[in-house]
Amino acid sequence: MDRRRVRAVQRHRDRSAMSRYILGRIAQALLVLWGAYSITYFILYLLPGDTLSIMLSASGVEIDSLSAQDLAKAKLYYGLDRGVFEQYFDLLWGAIHGDFGNSLTLNRPVSELLVERLPQTLSLAGLAIVLSLIGGIGLAYLTAYVRWQPLKVALSRLPSLGFSVPVFWMGLLFIQLFAFSLGWFPATGNQGFASLILPAVTLAIPSAAVYAQVLQRGFQGVWKEPYIITAYAKGLTRAQVQARHAFKNAALPLLTLIGLQVGNTVSGAVLVETIFARAGVGRLAQEAVLRQDIPVVLAIVAVSAAAFVVVNLIVDLLYPALDPRIAHTPKVS
Repeated sequence: MDRRRVRAVQRHRDRSAMSRYILGRIAQALLVLWGAYSITYFILYLLPGDTLSIMLSASGVEIDSLSAQDLAKAKLYYGLDRGVFEQYFDLLWGAIHGDFGNSLTLNRPVSELLVERLPQTLSLAGLAIVLSLIGGIGLAYLTAYVRWQPLKVALSRLPSLGFSVPVFWMGLLFIQLFAFSLGWFPATGNQGFASLILPAVTLAIPSAAVYAQVLQRGFQGVWKEPYIITAYAKGLTRAQVQARHAFKNAALPLLTLIGLQVGNTVSGAVLVETIFARAGVGRLAQEAVLRQDIPVVLAIVAVSAAAFVVVNLIVDLLYPALDPRIAHTPKVS
């Protein structure tokens, strides 16, 4: 009877620890979203230049040609007649309810612009993430399996090359080689799946290099563990030991990296979509920042931060499932 009671108490404590862990991670995620939105808003207001003048110029109207009454009407039309904090709370309240307002320069709902551009960026980022995982994990797995030292050393040096080469230079090189010289893929545009290959590979290489380097170091530490020696003693081959025991334990740090690299992929899309002239959210963000179109920039930041937070939240929730000690580890004061 005492054993059953002890087990019941332990299960209750485990559930309580998991609930606190999940609630803590959700609270952190909401705080990150609010912080990203707020910081972006105030940074945009600190940028040099007159927002009204930029918007009127984009519409073909010079601010010097307007009277004081017309300027007041223009400020009222664009919502610039209110204070900075009043505009901030108004935009924040609308964003919480899914209403990002209208673009100040395009005179279109921001949500409509995102619906148009988001599929292009999602397809690019999704393919880049898949390619980076396949390339990074495959390279690290091959490096760990190879026994010939010169080849092993050469493979272990490739990740350093991957994230040391600038992304813009790599993209221009791919365009010159595979688009202009060989003609295998289109250089720019959104013409089907073929136009995704070069930008996705360009975006995937830095992330793949990071995955490969971390996993290579993970394999180096795992091979020295006692359970690896025990697996060899049971008669398993090197390939079986690596697949069944070494990879699972060496790959655990990749979960955190995958969450972090989602943010890098989204930010990298701005540069890659500009290089390859793709009409995605990244290019929309660049155009909106240049025009100081605050509602568009804030909406893009909110969507990007939400994607980053959701992926990292999923990663945080997967960790206790893979290693229950994480949720139960007491805090050290």
